[in-house]
Amino acid sequence: MQGLADFLKSIGAARFGAMIAVTAALIGFFAFVIMRVTTPQMTTLFTDLSVEDSSGIIKDLERQGIQFEIRNEGSIIMVPKDKVTRLRMKLAEGGLPKGGGVGYEVFDKSDALGTTSFVQNINHLRALEGELARTIRAIDRIQAARVHLVLPERPLFAREAPEPSASIVVRVRGALEAQQIRAIRHLVASAVNGLKPQRVSIVDEAGQLLADGAAADPEQAVGDERRISFEKRMRKQVEDIVSSVVGSGRARVQLSADFDFNKVTQTSDKYDPEGRVLRSSQTREEQSMTADNNGQVTVNNELPGNQQNNGVAAKDQSKKTEETNNYEISRTTKTEVTEAGRVNRISVAVLVDGIYSKNEKGDLAYQDRTKEQLDRIAALVRSAIGFDQKRGDQVEVVNLRFADAPSTAPIAEPSGFLGMLQFTKDDVMYFVELGVMMLLGLIVLFLVIRPLVKRILASDEVAAAISGVLSGPAASEETAPSAQPLLPSGAASAIDVATIQGQVHAQSVHRVGELAERNPNETVAIVRQWLGESAK
Repeated sequence: MQGLADFLKSIGAARFGAMIAVTAALIGFFAFVIMRVTTPQMTTLFTDLSVEDSSGIIKDLERQGIQFEIRNEGSIIMVPKDKVTRLRMKLAEGGLPKGGGVGYEVFDKSDALGTTSFVQNINHLRALEGELARTIRAIDRIQAARVHLVLPERPLFAREAPEPSASIVVRVRGALEAQQIRAIRHLVASAVNGLKPQRVSIVDEAGQLLADGAAADPEQAVGDERRISFEKRMRKQVEDIVSSVVGSGRARVQLSADFDFNKVTQTSDKYDPEGRVLRSSQTREEQSMTADNNGQVTVNNELPGNQQNNGVAAKDQSKKTEETNNYEISRTTKTEVTEAGRVNRISVAVLVDGIYSKNEKGDLAYQDRTKEQLDRIAALVRSAIGFDQKRGDQVEVVNLRFADAPSTAPIAEPSGFLGMLQFTKDDVMYFVELGVMMLLGLIVLFLVIRPLVKRILASDEVAAAISGVLSGPAASEETAPSAQPLLPSGAASAIDVATIQGQVHAQSVHRVGELAERNPNETVAIVRQWLGESAK
């Protein structure tokens, strides 16, 4: 302990404090780096949680002793990335998250023995609304949903029963398409007995009516949706094929389709007179003969077997033949049904930009496209839309300069080995964090540790210089007696030795003065230390 105390006294208070500060800074910095590196990477467990779901999930995580973070006022919960899959399955086993509503689990813990029919009906309505809301939230772009059902009971002795209705409030990301709105209406109508899609109204979080509950013509709505979908698909096809020629963003396409939604049924019969086939044939013959009795009517003439031998009487004989032939004539019956939604006419307008090239000064110069290029583009458009001149289709391709100049050439996507280095957002953030830690380490090394080390080394140098200066006179005194015998023999040699010693002392004193000016505190500490040792 005495040796340790002497060592601490010998290094001085300033150097001791500097060593403690450097050691503490290094320990703190490396501890911070190790903690940041060893901290598990956090990822999202669930988003858009309600307060009830957040509290239930946090309680379960605390019971399991798993580290978590809460963000966005409890709607987002972060957990370690390596445990997120297992936690989702574990929480799903416990029925979390519930989605902010009550589903059919309302019947799991209810006492059916003492429950009235009114409470059972209310619970059934709540469960049905909650399940529908969960299903609607599974659709893309829908963040939250609430469903309200009105299921009226049929009054006694009533001829007509009131129709059920539904109201849906959704919170969306962006905007819903017409097909998605129609799908929501049919989804709810199919899940509720007796509910029609026209009786379902949908409202977004901004109060905008997406679908009203009025009884509209469903066939007309389907027809409009079919026309819009057809125009959108054809427009995309034309834009793709034209953009591949003139460049991305250098073409504008407008397409209009005229649809006929009338359903026509036509039946026609065609007869072939040359194609006859004998179906049936009937022949009839009649023959009669009459004798002349001179107009006398007697009983003898009327008796059978009466023979008159008085002479040959005159006779009247007739014969009739009839033939009837029935033929089948070939007939063709044709029934044509033209479904609603056929295309009557298509009109396409295509606007393309010109050609940009750099001139001698390096500026972009505009040049119109030739008529041959426009004709080729028009031919491509006609092929893409199925052009039919008899139908009255029209295609117009016009070359005009756009108001905005083209941007710089697009950056080519990396291929080969660089294309394989595709990092996720989490990987990039991890590399950025490591880079920041390394930069902070270099800053601490060069701006904190290096000046402290130089300061400690400068203190040792000052102490050595002062010791050399103070020991200089004693050395000169020891060398003086040896030099005195030389004075009688050679005064010139003695003068040279004295001159050299004076120059050495002067340089040492000057050097000590410079060090003392640059490091006054260390100089004072060293002198005080020496004074204390002399007193001992």
